[in-house]
Parts: sequence; structure tokens; C-alpha cells
Amino acid sequence: MNNKTKTENWIHIDAEGLTLGRVSSNVAKYLQGKDSPDYVPHQLSSNFVIITNVNKIKVTGNKSKNKEIFSHSGYMGGLKKELLGDLLESNPKKVLRNSIKGMLPKNKLSDKLMNRLKLYEGNRHPHNAQIKVVKE
Repeated sequence: MNNKTKTENWIHIDAEGLTLGRVSSNVAKYLQGKDSPDYVPHQLSSNFVIITNVNKIKVTGNKSKNKEIFSHSGYMGGLKKELLGDLLESNPKKVLRNSIKGMLPKNKLSDKLMNRLKLYEGNRHPHNAQIKVVKE
């Protein structure tokens, strides 16, 4: 079966009250297509993932107060540190996107897989016509 004969699978996940790491690992599996019997590591899967209520995602323990997220601009002295709790309040999409990207393989397919991830902070999204599978 090649990519032209595969049908697109749109998976909807409501992240309200779910843990960041568990959601990220499940989404990484769905994006790679590891949940299907015809999984091949070097081919792009036909799965798209929609995550709603990203702003209501949780972290366990003291991670929101103690864990620091680093980013670098590429210039001298361009290192920025921010606490996970502050970043979850200001930009929860960035936290979830970075978490999922870190769980994908480090190759040319990862950017294409990340384009198949759609994140929304509220309950509403414009992909109602495509959705066939609802997880969790």
C-alpha cells in the first residue's frame, strides 16, 4: 500500500485535564502511524492529529515551579530561561509542540509530521468535517 492509496485519518484529542507527557507520547505514536498495522518507519503516515483545550493541560509534581525551559536565539548571550508554569500560562501551544517534537525521530520526516499536528486552545476547531476518530 503506498501513500496515494491511503486515506487520511483525523484523530481528535481533548486535552482537558490530561498530563503533558502522556498526551505527547500518544500523539507522537499517532503521528508516526505506529498504531496501524502497516507502519513503516521511513514513510509518512496518513494520520493527522487535532488537539483541543491545550490551555487546560496539566503537569504533575513541582515541574511548573522547578522545571526551566531553555531557548537560544543563536547570538552571543541569547540564552533565555523560563519556568514551565509561566510558559504554560503564556503559550501552552509552544510547550506541547516542543514536547511532541522531542518525542519524534530526528530525521527529515519530523517536520512533515509536525505539519500534521493542529493545536487549538479552545473547544472549537475548523476540522469538523475531517474527524473520524476521537481518542481519550
